[in-house]
Amino acid sequence: MNIVVLDGFALNPGDLSWEPLEKLGKLTVYDRTPEETIAERAGEAEVLLTNKTPLRAGTIAALPKLKYIGVLATGYDIIDTKAAKEQSIVVSNVPEYSTDSVAQHVFALLLELCHHTGLHSASAKRGDWAASADFAYWKTPLIELSGKTMGIIGFGKIGRRVAQLARAFGMNVLAAGRSAPPAGAAAAEAEGVIRTTVDEVLRQADVVSLHCPLTPQTEGMIDRSAIALMKPGALLINTSRGKLIAENDLAEALNAGKLGGAAVDVLSSEPPAPGNPLLSCERCLVTPHLAWATKEARTRLMDTAASNLQAFMAGKPVNVVG
Repeated sequence: MNIVVLDGFALNPGDLSWEPLEKLGKLTVYDRTPEETIAERAGEAEVLLTNKTPLRAGTIAALPKLKYIGVLATGYDIIDTKAAKEQSIVVSNVPEYSTDSVAQHVFALLLELCHHTGLHSASAKRGDWAASADFAYWKTPLIELSGKTMGIIGFGKIGRRVAQLARAFGMNVLAAGRSAPPAGAAAAEAEGVIRTTVDEVLRQADVVSLHCPLTPQTEGMIDRSAIALMKPGALLINTSRGKLIAENDLAEALNAGKLGGAAVDVLSSEPPAPGNPLLSCERCLVTPHLAWATKEARTRLMDTAASNLQAFMAGKPVNVVG
């Protein structure tokens, strides 16, 4: 098999081995591939692996030897799956590899909003503590999570893991997701989670965490009208997809003090335009789409991508999408 990886740097910037894929064929890895050079680089490829480099219908049509596309991620909206199917190309993704890492990052962001540890560490190191007349001080209000309500929008694997962690912090948990009651509700209630509507999550939650896929129905779902439903001082966290949020509306609400703060690991375009309003918003933490990227999660991703390809080569493809 002639295997080409279009954008391998994000998965493996040098701390992992490509050996699981090297065992399966002739492997060529590009750190990054501009879209206009895909056909040139992958013209002989039977297998194409991509994380965020898009494969549109025209590109797929220009790759006559292609038999298999492996997405080095869970989301596969960058692939024209209809065009792939029309050419009998199998497309597989890698589900669930980052569940624990993303859920952990949700709480890294949330705890930073609650305690502003970076701000206080910088203050202490700057000499503010040594110059203080008191043994303790704080520059921002400090928030205890116990007894607060976590609202989760999107109740799949990651949403459920976030719910478990929230319960461990003593939080009440509300969730809205695509899996419909009664079965979904019963399972959630057994986990100490109350299933309800998106609007009720927004109204009742002290913290809203987004975990839903980007679809025409969810794009821009957190807009001015949704924010108006939220409690004054509520916190918003997004580790899912940037376009779930109408960023100008969120920045406006944060700057006006309607919300207590927000933290996002994703933005509407990535890398973001310098003028993105959330980058200059003091009440918003921004991390560069790294929730998925622990070494442990990336190792699982590499191994599963290789297993997916091995299953395809054996004539029994798994994790097929589209």
